[in-house]
Amino acid sequence: MTTRYRVEYALKSHDLASVARTGHERMAEVMRDVEGLVRDHIAHSNQIQHARSKLRMLVPTIGTFFTPLALEDAFRYQDSLRAISSRRFVPPSFNDVRLILNTAQVLSLVVPSDKGAQKNIDLITFDGDVTLYDDGGNLDASSTVLPHLLHLLASDIKIGIVTAAGYTDPSKYHGRLGGLLDAVAESKTLSPEQKKNLVVMGGESNFLFTFDINSPHRLRYVRRRDWILPSMRTWSETAIQTLLDTAQIAFKECIDTLNLPAQILRKERAVGIYPQQGRKLTREQLEETVLVVQQVCEAKHGNYINMTSVQSSDTTTQLPSTTENTNPLPFCAFNGGNDCFVDVGDKSLGVQVLQQYFGGIDGSRTLHVGDQFLSGGGNDFKARQACTTAWIASPTETVSLLEEIIGFMECRSERPGVGAVESSPTVRRLRAQSGADLQKTELGW
Repeated sequence: MTTRYRVEYALKSHDLASVARTGHERMAEVMRDVEGLVRDHIAHSNQIQHARSKLRMLVPTIGTFFTPLALEDAFRYQDSLRAISSRRFVPPSFNDVRLILNTAQVLSLVVPSDKGAQKNIDLITFDGDVTLYDDGGNLDASSTVLPHLLHLLASDIKIGIVTAAGYTDPSKYHGRLGGLLDAVAESKTLSPEQKKNLVVMGGESNFLFTFDINSPHRLRYVRRRDWILPSMRTWSETAIQTLLDTAQIAFKECIDTLNLPAQILRKERAVGIYPQQGRKLTREQLEETVLVVQQVCEAKHGNYINMTSVQSSDTTTQLPSTTENTNPLPFCAFNGGNDCFVDVGDKSLGVQVLQQYFGGIDGSRTLHVGDQFLSGGGNDFKARQACTTAWIASPTETVSLLEEIIGFMECRSERPGVGAVESSPTVRRLRAQSGADLQKTELGW
């Protein structure tokens, strides 16, 4: 295992060019070591007798890996873009690691593991705000992500928008996603079947709409009984409203205690607060409110465990339980950036619904893209239980991630580099269509 001492010694002992080369190889070696730990963890997870992996011994709370992670190749790719190993004073940052992990996941999904294979990805799901469009914005006809989404649909990849916005009226989704819906409807390239591969899951996991070219708003509402998961059939309306009552009381107490300039909004499957007209809630107020409400709801109603996605590689791991219900009603408390809500259900269930809807797509062939992966108040966090994920920080990063997917798929190489994206004819065409060259765009927070 590579040590920090060896890296620091190399950096202090050579000229700058040599330092960069040495640093690059040392960091690549670290990534290779971690990549091996992940593969070992997956191997242990697949054994009938679940032995404790090295990674679980180092990180007891480690979760599920749906695929190996090509960390070494991903580091070399991102280092060529971000010059991570060439920096003298600024160490690798959280954003560096986040983008390396994103690329590693993309490589594991789209680079063929078997000769002649076309792709290992069948479904990509997206959050809305900050992922496909700016916070509070819309996905309109000028969006740079539209050509990339259309290309994925034309490649027979299913696209799902999994959003917290919960409506039963399709016109409201058309207001947010109209640019994409109209582009799909007007496309001469997409077949009727490919157009049907676009769906919207609203309210985390509560309202399903499928693309319908004959609908005035391009979306058709799908009855809940036609798509709910077996675990959802046990949800009673009484339990749902009781949970929302508890959350509403907790929100009211936060408004009073924290002196929040906010109002309460109750929906069919959600309740939350939003700022009064002309006012704004601070990040600290939103985060405190989310954590308080989450704690109150968990204390009274229990902490839901998604049993369909729990995969433990340690027989000594104990799943939490409650005295009232061994698997209570799931909910998601999240910080929306300018508001916060509690939704019945969560995105792990929303993604699983789409996997089931499209015929049973495995988590190892599904990618969820979102910006809310912090464990406290991030509603994309739960999606990790259902599939592979990519953590982005802006719509610009989403476009770059999709260009990686498209470029790597087109390259057909076992170890694609930067040239796989920059020289891709498809990527160049999509950039020209969107009117944006993102090659030199500064990414990160």
